[in-house]
Amino acid sequence: MLKKTVVDGKGGKVVLMDSITKVNADDEGAVVVSASHGGTSSGEFALEVPLKLVVFNDAGGGKDDAGIAALEMLQGRGVAAATVAHTSGRIGDSLDMWENGVLSHVNAKAQELGLSDGDEVRDKLTNLVT
Repeated sequence: MLKKTVVDGKGGKVVLMDSITKVNADDEGAVVVSASHGGTSSGEFALEVPLKLVVFNDAGGGKDDAGIAALEMLQGRGVAAATVAHTSGRIGDSLDMWENGVLSHVNAKAQELGLSDGDEVRDKLTNLVT
């Protein structure tokens, strides 16, 4: 299971992880690209460590938008969060999300960082931390 820092700049680092369950204290302040779905259970893991931004896979939305429910939950806790379209990045594969991902949903805190639906993940997040 991949966990790897791909960018380390003056504005922080970008860490890829195939599962949000791998987040730990070493990731504090990082931008995390997690290939987990964006449901509330994933959001709970993201709250364990103060992150600059967390990106999930939208998992196709799911019933009642369960695949993106973490975004609203994290917004309520002041955490920037976004999802990658499942059609652009494979769920469970953070490297594919990094290389090919396109943002599909962003919460207001992520918008404050300059993220928008349709942004290419690698370009936008690299610019965010360099």
